[in-house]
Parts: sequence; structure tokens; C-alpha cells
Amino acid sequence: MTAFTTLTSRTVVLRERNIDTDQIIPARFLTTTERAGLGRHAFSDWRHLPDGSPDPDFPFNRAESAGARILVAGRNFGCGSSREHAPWALADLGIRAVISAEIADIFRSNALKNGLLPVVLDEAVVDELLDRPGIELSIDVARRRVALPGGAEVEFPLDAFARTCLLEGVDQLGYLLRQQPAIQRYEQTHHEGVHHAR
Repeated sequence: MTAFTTLTSRTVVLRERNIDTDQIIPARFLTTTERAGLGRHAFSDWRHLPDGSPDPDFPFNRAESAGARILVAGRNFGCGSSREHAPWALADLGIRAVISAEIADIFRSNALKNGLLPVVLDEAVVDELLDRPGIELSIDVARRRVALPGGAEVEFPLDAFARTCLLEGVDQLGYLLRQQPAIQRYEQTHHEGVHHAR
């Protein structure tokens, strides 16, 4: 994972509520364990017309959405079954952060493990963002803040461990492996203490 400290990007907006993981990445694309290439299947059933051609009205297919790295979505984003392919697909699509008034717990956990930042903001703020696709936002992970157009800032929840992993560009296992010297020192000291106590 690459370190995630700040992000400034235009937004792409999906107004729908209850976007579940099967809509993010349909089940038929779950046969791979490769992350690369999953982005082309993200929202596949919404991105294409019945004849298989791109739907020009779908936000991700519009020219103005090219390069947008922040997705703003309706409430209860990422609900449904647990599949790590969902954040994989979004990340491969170029998305680094998802903003919503509510993000499903399992999706949130999977996202953080894969360097995708789930940002929960007050519903009134999200409603304003949903009405203004393409605006530029700046996200500061260390300060847990989103800078809105006009200079106002809003805070979002992010636990300390997830924040550290994002800032250092490591997943949970990577974080633990970095602590290995300290763990070994503790084990050695603890073992010696037990030995002397006998």
C-alpha cells in the first residue's frame, strides 16, 4: 500500500442509497484473486446498456469524471455481503476515498485494509456534496478533516490504528511486522524474567 496523507481531487457522485457490494462488483467477477483489472468491472451492471455499450449517463462514464479520486455516495454505501473485491475494484478504478452519510461496517473494515478511506460526514453536508458533482475537495488524513469549497472544514471519524496504517502505508499485518523487533525484545525480557523467578 502507498501512504495516504492528503488527497485533493474532484468528486464523482452516485446519489443512490443502499449501494451494495454486488452492485460495486457483481458476483460473476469474484473468481479472481488479482486486484489489477477489477476496476473495469466496478458497477458493471450500471455502467453498461443492455447491448453492452457504455451508458453515457452513468457518472463514471462521463468525460468530466475522468481522474476523479473521491466518490460521494448515498447513505448506507457498501451494504450487503462481505467481499474484499469491492474496495479492490474501487481502488483499481482510481478511487481513494468514499464519502457518505453512512458506510457499512464490513465494507469500511475491508476498505481500510486496502488503503481506501471511508469518510462518514453529516447527512446535510453529504446532501450538499451530492448536489454538486465534480467539485474539488481536500482530505487530510492526519487531521481527519475534509476541506470544502470556500474554505470550511468538516471532521470525520477515523480510529487511531486505521489512521496510523494509512499514514504509514501499511495494512494490519504490515503494521504488526514492523513491531517485530519490539515484540522480540519483550519476549526475550519476559522469558529472562520468568527464568530468574524460578
